[in-house]
Amino acid sequence: MNMHTASTDTAREPTPGRRHLLGWALAGAAAAGAAGLGTPQPVQAQTAAPAPARRRYAGQVVMVTGATSGIGRAAALQFAEEGAKVVFCGRREALGREVEQLIRSRQGEATYVRADVRQEKDVEAFVAAAMRLYGRLDVAFNNAGITVEKPLHEYTSAEWDDVQHTNVRGVFLAMKYQLPHMIQAKKGSIVVTSSTAALSSGAKKSAYSASKRALIGLVQAAAFDYADSGIRVNALLPGTTKTDFVRRLAGMTSLPDKVWDVAITQWARAKLPGDKRLATPEEVAAFALMLASSDHPHLTGGTYVIDGGQSAYSA
Repeated sequence: MNMHTASTDTAREPTPGRRHLLGWALAGAAAAGAAGLGTPQPVQAQTAAPAPARRRYAGQVVMVTGATSGIGRAAALQFAEEGAKVVFCGRREALGREVEQLIRSRQGEATYVRADVRQEKDVEAFVAAAMRLYGRLDVAFNNAGITVEKPLHEYTSAEWDDVQHTNVRGVFLAMKYQLPHMIQAKKGSIVVTSSTAALSSGAKKSAYSASKRALIGLVQAAAFDYADSGIRVNALLPGTTKTDFVRRLAGMTSLPDKVWDVAITQWARAKLPGDKRLATPEEVAAFALMLASSDHPHLTGGTYVIDGGQSAYSA
């Protein structure tokens, strides 16, 4: 089984009897670890935080959707550390305020706006708030997303629509309101979080995989639409990332952290043939910052994978 779910703003709590296959695999691993059967030593992530002296985003205005947790949260922190004025959104207000205060406590500049990317008025207001504050927009990291996982015929229409409206329509709405400001400035960079589930999928992933594959088409077409305006558009494809999103999806939020750590470490050793570990949110966020930066001005219309070799493996 391949697990390709990227970490974004929120994931639905699995209902009884609907726990993702990852959850059953982790539950077995956790039980083995608890019994002292082969508890692994954690594989250390080779994570390098951005050098304090690096200020690629000094003076720039950056918008991030789905930034109350996971990859989006890590990206908001890193953009601010590199000098950006960050305006970010998410549905969970308490977490949004927490991220905002954390950035400010580190002498960064950030503003949280509660917004649901499924709601056009929320997205329009989110972008308008950034423009009122700063009068410009340099970078957008459109990252918010959810998943519901079950066999295709068992989805309700509402569940299917919720995944598509959040993951695809949410990106469309964000770009619809962000792009006019970039066009006026004749420059800008947009990074969209897709997933390696866009390249290969698995059981119970039809809604998520369809949405993430749709984002690749959106990114490619938009890159051509706005190239003459000096705007770059790229897709980021994370593999499985160690976030609360994946932990909720596995149905393991109620278990102790140590049990979760043992279970996910064992699962990664067995299922991820490259690095044999999950990416950290900080690693994926750092890659997003690279794609969004002016370091590589020839990058546009691309799909860039960060999954420790997961999608390259053929059994």
